[in-house]
Amino acid sequence: MIGLAEFQISTLLSSASSRQSYSRRFEQTAFSDQKRSPMNPNVSHLLACVDTIRSKLLEDSEVTCLITDSRRVVPGALFFAIGGLRTDGNLFVEEAVDRGAVAIITEEDLGHHFPIDYIQVADVRQTLALISREFYHAPDVKLGVMGITGTNGKTTVSMLTQHLIGGQDQVGLLGTIRYDLGKRTLPSFRTTPESVDVYALLAQMVENNCTGAVIEVSSHGIDQKRTYGLDVDVAAFLNLTQDHIDYHKSMEAYFEVKKRLFTGSMGRQPRKAIINIDCPYGKRLFSELPKSVEVTTFAIETEATFRAEKVGLFADHTEFQLTWPEGQIQVNSPLLGRYNVSNLLAALAIAYTKGQCIKATLSCAASFPGVPGRMERINEEQPFNVIVDYAHTDDALTHACAMLREITAGRLIVVFGCGGDRDRTKRAPMLRAAIEGADKVFVTSDNPRAEPIDQIFADMRKAKNSKSAHFVNDRKHAISLALDSAEVGDCVLIAGKGHEAFQEFDGTVIPFDDRQIARDLICLKDFS
Repeated sequence: MIGLAEFQISTLLSSASSRQSYSRRFEQTAFSDQKRSPMNPNVSHLLACVDTIRSKLLEDSEVTCLITDSRRVVPGALFFAIGGLRTDGNLFVEEAVDRGAVAIITEEDLGHHFPIDYIQVADVRQTLALISREFYHAPDVKLGVMGITGTNGKTTVSMLTQHLIGGQDQVGLLGTIRYDLGKRTLPSFRTTPESVDVYALLAQMVENNCTGAVIEVSSHGIDQKRTYGLDVDVAAFLNLTQDHIDYHKSMEAYFEVKKRLFTGSMGRQPRKAIINIDCPYGKRLFSELPKSVEVTTFAIETEATFRAEKVGLFADHTEFQLTWPEGQIQVNSPLLGRYNVSNLLAALAIAYTKGQCIKATLSCAASFPGVPGRMERINEEQPFNVIVDYAHTDDALTHACAMLREITAGRLIVVFGCGGDRDRTKRAPMLRAAIEGADKVFVTSDNPRAEPIDQIFADMRKAKNSKSAHFVNDRKHAISLALDSAEVGDCVLIAGKGHEAFQEFDGTVIPFDDRQIARDLICLKDFS
């Protein structure tokens, strides 16, 4: 089964097929339907870790796999009928029965005459997480999981932490860009996978002799209980700024979801917490944490366990003085910008709580190659700087512009867009942040999805001084215009998509990589 999944993933990545199609097929083949052998548990064994409302359990059959998609059901499968935003798994229980499921777990009462065993529970997602953990022998306990959450910086801190405490072969990673499993790496399709995949992936890390695991924990992942029951050794809070309000409805609700990772309402309380007290929400979280959690704080020019002072920002590196409980040291980092000082502090604090020597850890940090699409420099010998970054919120754009301002002698030119079918209230603030932070702004498409680009632009034009921005429908053309307008000493920031190698248009996904597009366009231009 693993070979089949790898073949399908390889085929999808090498073709121009859609990311949407890849995501669906990946979820249906990669992990949750892998059969355990040689000894598989019975249904009753798996149910011992959950609360049930009622059940019909006559056969108590052996369970070979856990399935949430009725199309993937095979004989021996335990099927979870999950209600979703687009469809309801309860509509497909008959298909699951026909395909050979041994039992159904649902929030509905299927009745005494239902043809196979079923279990009614109060919360299918929570039950899926708990049963997945049991099915895969609680791999999280063996790994010392580090969970990292925040609106911005999760990917940088996760990959930097992995690098600092053992590297890709020893420390597994589940994140926005990739899933590292020790002996192999898979492309990511979701920042925080479904719970059954989380535990299946962690089990593979254990099999591959990983000594630790770093997980990017998204607010959606917390709210949908994809990490429910996870044994987290260290939980890190980076920041909270406006994002996903279309889902959470308010910043207060967004914060309350993030807080669950730290309070024990996700089934288990982390042993240690790392908190950015430069962020107002971080300060609030610090004051609301259970007293049983061991807390380490970090900040810039503010009293904290890990503190950066005398920060110097340069075009090719960053310097600062680090103070931590055991002393002070001068730090020279290859990461650019003030917010990457904060990201490095977070990673150092995590490493410290895991028992690492800070001086040795800083030596390792000097060799960190950076994160794809995060302040990634495009160098084709053009006479100005070109940076590709994932900044996709007004706060991230503000910080990106401020950082580049400090290291740019000439003008700052920004190209960015806003995604379709997502939070419309963040669009005007994003344009305002770009206008206030840059000298010239090109507004273009991001991932329009099914929403008309004119509607997205209309929402963005609500920003003050929006007439000073140039609106260009085609993203490649907008990047080309920005490069044409750049002069010696300027900097062009292409923001919003970072490492992504696609664009989504109304159900269709096309290849599009800002980094490669910029390289190709620069090579076509004459800068003599």
